[in-house]
Amino acid sequence: MRIIETIDALQECLKQCRDQGKTIALVPTMGGLHQGHLQLIDEAKSHADVVVASIFVNPTQFAPHEDLDKYPHSPEADKKGLMDRGADVLFLPSVEEIYPENQTSDYEVGEIAELLCGKSRPIHFKGVAQVVSRFFDIVEPDVAVFGEKDYQQLQIIKQLVGRQKRKINIASIGIVRENDGLAMSTRNKYLSASERMLAPNFNQALRQAKLNYESDMVLDQVISRAKEYLGKPFELDYFEMLDANTLTKITTSSADVIIVSAVKLGATRLIDNIVFRRSNV
Repeated sequence: MRIIETIDALQECLKQCRDQGKTIALVPTMGGLHQGHLQLIDEAKSHADVVVASIFVNPTQFAPHEDLDKYPHSPEADKKGLMDRGADVLFLPSVEEIYPENQTSDYEVGEIAELLCGKSRPIHFKGVAQVVSRFFDIVEPDVAVFGEKDYQQLQIIKQLVGRQKRKINIASIGIVRENDGLAMSTRNKYLSASERMLAPNFNQALRQAKLNYESDMVLDQVISRAKEYLGKPFELDYFEMLDANTLTKITTSSADVIIVSAVKLGATRLIDNIVFRRSNV
């Protein structure tokens, strides 16, 4: 695995690959890698000849009160994990390399970014769109691979590709979970031992809501019961059941449903979702 820190060196490497007729996959990450990230590498390898993984903690998607300065770093473990999984290139740029002379742009990401996580993190998705667009410009991948835990982010990236008319296939993999159901996340490292024991109750609330919905419980009651279940010590940000394809209210024509939620447990923000197909459509 080649480790590259500059855009010029990366683009020269990728030019050589393309000259050999090889296709390129991109897996952008912020490091602190877990098995979910490494399964993204597996998926990328199934789509392209050369897999480029990047590690870059993007400052433009963090608000001043968020955890930019303490975001988990595990550089040596990350390098080993990527190498063992078969990534071909690790791109490790500096902030100055990605945003020369503090260059910033205002990325309008539409109404979808104002929903769900966008309400409590109003700058987050513009920062995500900015850095993803920047990486697409640099790498020019044939395919880019993302996880479905950040489902709203995934939809925003798909819209970004369409709006910018990029010829990039966006692939995704389902949520990778711990044995007790907790969605894998770099930020799980923030959980104390007692919080970690309680954290699986978050996913349990989503699974119970799915069962209640499928047993024909009224939607409002499904949501209210889930919110009651997610009482203390969870601090609820949102709990919604929506059309999975539009992230709008479920209608009679909605074929796919997403149960999506965000909570804080102690100082740790957790997100999770379940997507399923309605049986009566």
